[in-house]
Amino acid sequence: MSFGSPLNRRALFTTALAAGSALVLSACAEKDELADQAGSDKGYVSGSGVVSQVAVNDRGEPLDIEFETLDGKTMSLAELRPTPVVINLWYAACPPCRKEAPDLKSVAESFGDRAQFIGVNVRDQAAAANAFIQNYQVPYPNMLDSNGDMVSLLSGVLPPQATPSTVVLDAEGRAAARVVGEIDASTLRGLIEDVRNE
Repeated sequence: MSFGSPLNRRALFTTALAAGSALVLSACAEKDELADQAGSDKGYVSGSGVVSQVAVNDRGEPLDIEFETLDGKTMSLAELRPTPVVINLWYAACPPCRKEAPDLKSVAESFGDRAQFIGVNVRDQAAAANAFIQNYQVPYPNMLDSNGDMVSLLSGVLPPQATPSTVVLDAEGRAAARVVGEIDASTLRGLIEDVRNE
């Protein structure tokens, strides 16, 4: 196969180089866009999470709500006492939610029945939520908060649209700690252990 004169070969090479550069720049732009989202107002909080703990004497009333899990079971926060409860707010398209999912799974499995975990999907339909749960092998119950009931219950604890965020309830069902933003395994273990040792 001949590309003709040196001038034609140079033109062909320049065109191929420009196309390749555009492809590389396009890929970089997509990565940068995702990275930029983590710091923009997309309905989630970026970073490693801001941790707040509440002294035992300063905690409010026990929190309670009855809800249905994605697998059709009815649960309530009250029935989980006196075990500490970890409530994690998430949705499938949230990059920090995806990043923290393996740590949540690991900590949930390491505590077993010494701490209860509940995932609260704040945005998705059942299909997207279930795909996320299956993909990350989430071992604990999850609910769809379609009506905002759980978010409303936690409104005195969490700022609006703080996703991801995590709340740890003590043995009495009171909010003992919160993490606004992405949580890591060591922080979560420490918060649960603090509540268990009270």
